[in-house]
Amino acid sequence: MKPYTLVFLLKRSGSGVSEVCLAMKKRGFGAGRWNGVGGKVEVGEGVEDAARREAHEEIGVVLEYLEKVAELTFIFPSNQGSNQYVHVYTCQEWNGEPSESEEMRPAWYAVDTIPFAEMWPDDIFWLPQVLDGKRVRGSFTFGEGDVILENVVEVVSDL
Repeated sequence: MKPYTLVFLLKRSGSGVSEVCLAMKKRGFGAGRWNGVGGKVEVGEGVEDAARREAHEEIGVVLEYLEKVAELTFIFPSNQGSNQYVHVYTCQEWNGEPSESEEMRPAWYAVDTIPFAEMWPDDIFWLPQVLDGKRVRGSFTFGEGDVILENVVEVVSDL
């Protein structure tokens, strides 16, 4: 299973997350959906290094401190080559302003206005928990039309 990364930039207000930066995928796998930024871990590259590289390539920011918040497995029985093991991070410290690239168009969303209907259908099951400060492990099996056939999400103390 291929390793991938996913990063969500966060702004805090008081004790909680107030805004999250999502990016509209403009081409390739997941095109037309809002998501965090990230992608494949290259051969010989560390997972955090891949997360930093992808964030810089996709929205032009240099990540400072990353916090690992989830490990997610995505299974596509009809397309085994698309199976993914995703390391999910949040970041509250970065340099630069998120800006559009050929691949992604970033936008900030208040936590209560996240466009789940325009995201991968699994996000509603785990992202709210991450934004609430929890760490999660999850597994999702997708059928035709990206319908979720099976899902398991558990809150964990450590990743």
